[in-house]
Amino acid sequence: MLESQKGIVKVEEHLPSEVFTETEMLEFWFKYAQRLNDKGHMIMESLLRISDPKLDGNKIIYELPNEGSKIDFEKEKPELLGYLRGHLHNHEISIEVIVNESVKSKVAFTAQDKFNRLNEINPNLEAMRKLFDLDI
Repeated sequence: MLESQKGIVKVEEHLPSEVFTETEMLEFWFKYAQRLNDKGHMIMESLLRISDPKLDGNKIIYELPNEGSKIDFEKEKPELLGYLRGHLHNHEISIEVIVNESVKSKVAFTAQDKFNRLNEINPNLEAMRKLFDLDI
């Protein structure tokens, strides 16, 4: 739609706002964290893996353990938002960061821990493990 106002032409853009699930959001959240790791940004990667973000409509709620973590996270937030908005095809996504000092990091140490963690994100892994009779 074109609108003229004192010689200025404005073009109205309709950015995509497709519906997505929490599982899809988590998948791209952790892919972004892996990209940071691949680039050598280990601190930022660890901030993204401290806890699992929760989805509330188009708002992602993320808890961090302290104000310092929040400040560091806020620096990366614009790039993360751009990545998530592009890959999830929804430009209405926002991220709200909450400081919660009782947040405990979810770090997987053993193969079983890693499998359990991934299975939380995508429950289809258990079905795949059984289908192919895989050991962990």
